[in-house]
Amino acid sequence: MSFFCSISGEPPQDPVVSSKSGHVYERRLILKYITENGTDPITGDKLEESDLISVKANPKTAPPRPPNATSIPVLLQTLQNEWDAAMLETFALRQQYNSLRQELSYALYAQDAAQRVVARLIKERDAAREALSSVAATMNVQVPGAGGDVEMTESAQEAGGLPADVLQQIDETHQKLSAARKKRKAPEGYPTAADIKGYTPKHTIPSLHSPSPAGITALAVSTANPSQFLTGGNDKVVQLYDRSTDKVLAQLKGHSKKITHVAFREREGDPTLILSGSADKIAKAWAHDEASGEYIPKATIRTHKGEVTGLAVHPTSTLMALGSADRTWSLHDLTNFNQVFRSPESEEPFTSLGIHPDGTLVAVGTPGGTIQVFDIRSGALAASLTPEGAAPFTVNTLSFSENGYHLAAPDSLSSVAVWDLRKPKVAKSLALGDAFKVHKVAYDVSAGFLGVAGNEGLRVFAHKSWEELVRFEEGGEVADFVFGADGKEIWGVTGREVRIWGAASWYAQRSL
Repeated sequence: MSFFCSISGEPPQDPVVSSKSGHVYERRLILKYITENGTDPITGDKLEESDLISVKANPKTAPPRPPNATSIPVLLQTLQNEWDAAMLETFALRQQYNSLRQELSYALYAQDAAQRVVARLIKERDAAREALSSVAATMNVQVPGAGGDVEMTESAQEAGGLPADVLQQIDETHQKLSAARKKRKAPEGYPTAADIKGYTPKHTIPSLHSPSPAGITALAVSTANPSQFLTGGNDKVVQLYDRSTDKVLAQLKGHSKKITHVAFREREGDPTLILSGSADKIAKAWAHDEASGEYIPKATIRTHKGEVTGLAVHPTSTLMALGSADRTWSLHDLTNFNQVFRSPESEEPFTSLGIHPDGTLVAVGTPGGTIQVFDIRSGALAASLTPEGAAPFTVNTLSFSENGYHLAAPDSLSSVAVWDLRKPKVAKSLALGDAFKVHKVAYDVSAGFLGVAGNEGLRVFAHKSWEELVRFEEGGEVADFVFGADGKEIWGVTGREVRIWGAASWYAQRSL
């Protein structure tokens, strides 16, 4: 029967066995280990020299005979000592390696478990916040929220008058624009009703935004660079696209729910701003950086406690208005992104928002079919517009005409009313068919044409005569649309596509 040392793995010359663990060792190796550590090298239990039992083997293993040269034995003894030290160190490293593997395995498992717990808690927190906001909106109770990127003073958060400098800007803009109202005419070469009738599909930009969740929800076209446009989607992303190069210029992220509104703020001498509102209750702003050519985050506005249902840039180009399902609307300074005004809570949530072209009125829609018109300068209610005899419906879109005399908005689920603000009363109601569901209404810059988008496509009407000039149904449901530069094009979104309609001759000329 052969023995092997548990440390060196070789047959021992002087074998001993541990009375505690039963393992066999070379006596000199185990004595050195006990001297240094005081434990059994295999089990880790406390071990002393008295615990070692000599093993009597018969016949005994004969050690090699020592050489006659006196210097050689000294050398061999030195090598033997180094070998013993190497064996002990190797054994200790092997034990440490196994221990570290176990610790690393446990740490990786614990980290994975912690990440899963954090993800679940964040999901539960978001669900609880949404539920709390819904309850607060139902019970008309203010819910304190976490601070945002934009800090407001106490006076700015309370409903009240505008700061003097902001009020001055609004008054100066109003005087300038209202004085020129009667002189406002369509630009030279602007399309006529006959031209609009000849509009046909000219270009389609497919596969924008993520396919899951799919769908573009908001659209804006640049006036400074008409080939660039913004889209917001169900995928929570804002995209800046250049039609001339067919490239996505920017993918702007930061929202946690679908985008509801996008807009450009283009003002000479100031960086271009990209603005967005979302169902996650916040609005965000990105600014164009001339050095890098990229858009960098500038502000996150967390004023409202409900979904952002309206976003518009004021004619001063220094203010932005937001409407929300929390029953309030607010104004924000686009130079420092501070809140300058927030309205008192209304009786109903706001479902849409628009600003008068002269800059003194803001209109908001409600789920009950009423349009409330406020004086921006004082925050006072200037008018309340409700269609006579209409069943309750949601005013999910509205648009002022460029001359400021009319306001278009749904007066039922499948019809659009044109309000004469000088009376005020409904000047015309456009029936679109029982199956038509209105998504967006918008006047063009000449106030001569009114577009209506819905689940059955896009239709364009002539103002005053109310003749239907053209309808575009090839793409199906149109979620949003805008009139392009000088009315030469009409842009609309269908699913993940942006479609452009226009006159054939003008488009061919532009392509050249």
